[in-house]
Amino acid sequence: MRMILNTSMALALGLGWVTAQAAGIQNLAVAGAAAAASAGPANVLQLSASGQAEAPQDLLTLTLATTREGTDAAAVQNELSQTVDQALAALRKDSQAGQMEVHTGEFSVLPRYDREGRINGWQGRASVVLQGRDFTRITQAAARASAMSVAGMGFGLSREQRERLEGQAQAQAIARFRAKAGEIARAFGFADYTLREVAISSDEQGDAPRPYGLNRVAMASAAPVAPPVEPGRGIVHVTVSGSVQAR
Repeated sequence: MRMILNTSMALALGLGWVTAQAAGIQNLAVAGAAAAASAGPANVLQLSASGQAEAPQDLLTLTLATTREGTDAAAVQNELSQTVDQALAALRKDSQAGQMEVHTGEFSVLPRYDREGRINGWQGRASVVLQGRDFTRITQAAARASAMSVAGMGFGLSREQRERLEGQAQAQAIARFRAKAGEIARAFGFADYTLREVAISSDEQGDAPRPYGLNRVAMASAAPVAPPVEPGRGIVHVTVSGSVQAR
């Protein structure tokens, strides 16, 4: 009877050892698979390519501004409001969607201080912005708004022009990305590649807005003169970046 019990115990211990060994092997296999998964796929290449397209800037942004000073803040604000309202009434007669659109810009009334730090008056500034593709219409309208002077001028690309250039630059960037991916994969001894992920970004470059001051009194006393305009060229850059897996 004692031998039977000892034999049973030996069998139980043997089975337990075998089970533990199997569990250990399974754990090792799972750990190996997890390590392989965490290491990520092999033969992945990171790269980027860019393209660009350019065209004359076809959008003009012109800012008209006026300033007022006085000892009463409400009076300064009222004078600014009246001047802006008069300018808007005159400018809206020439407005046309896409060609010349008009909207108000900044409007501020700030205290003026003396040497002792006390408020001794108020100074205000207000602006009206003209924007569109009809440069002649915009500059001539600005010249007729004699109560306000040209404070700034900038050029850019209209939405239609920018979308057209972006499409050209994007096609160029994608073609370069594909060509570079194939070239690099072959250089490492692979026959081809598959696309893993890709990101596309774009930006526009061109002439920065520049200040443009005119004397308001001279404009009022002389015949209206349209300010000269000379747009530059707008450039749209598109960058394609991502990863491919060589195979």
